[in-house]
Amino acid sequence: MRLVVYCALAAVLNVVLGETVAALHIPLLFLDTIGTIYMAVEGGILWGALTGFVSNFLLMPFGGGLMELPFAIVSIAVAIVVGLLARHNGFSYRKAIIAGLILSVVAPAIGTPIRLWLYGGFTGSGTDLLIFTLKASGKSMISSTFMGTVVGNFVDKILSCLIVAALVNQPRFKRFLIKQH
Repeated sequence: MRLVVYCALAAVLNVVLGETVAALHIPLLFLDTIGTIYMAVEGGILWGALTGFVSNFLLMPFGGGLMELPFAIVSIAVAIVVGLLARHNGFSYRKAIIAGLILSVVAPAIGTPIRLWLYGGFTGSGTDLLIFTLKASGKSMISSTFMGTVVGNFVDKILSCLIVAALVNQPRFKRFLIKQH
């Protein structure tokens, strides 16, 4: 039961942070996977993936409708990468940076086709300006979208992973962790 509560809270955290950053139009930052990353570190791949899916489901009323659900595949990939790295010996800062670097390519590799299919490449995020600039420079739409989202995810995913690593390695925070370390 405790994992279900943590999963729900983590999904709400994803939505609140993601929507707040989007409303503030902060470029190269999303913070919409921190809950997924946390659950993948503390609960494992399955709970991280479930958190990511629930987050995308909860985003449906905020304007994306059913078009938010395909992005759950990206959230599940985030949970898999982080869960595998955290599986042995926890989630150190070094592992967080590695996870962030991997995710900065994996998430756009999965999300770019979805973004192009559903939105033509532009979603209204801060990354759109970079995508537009790359497209205007003569790059193809798929290259522009992929490169633009890699840059955005580079900042976002490394920062998100480092925030989670800082939390789970904080002695005061240990009492709130799911696993018994």
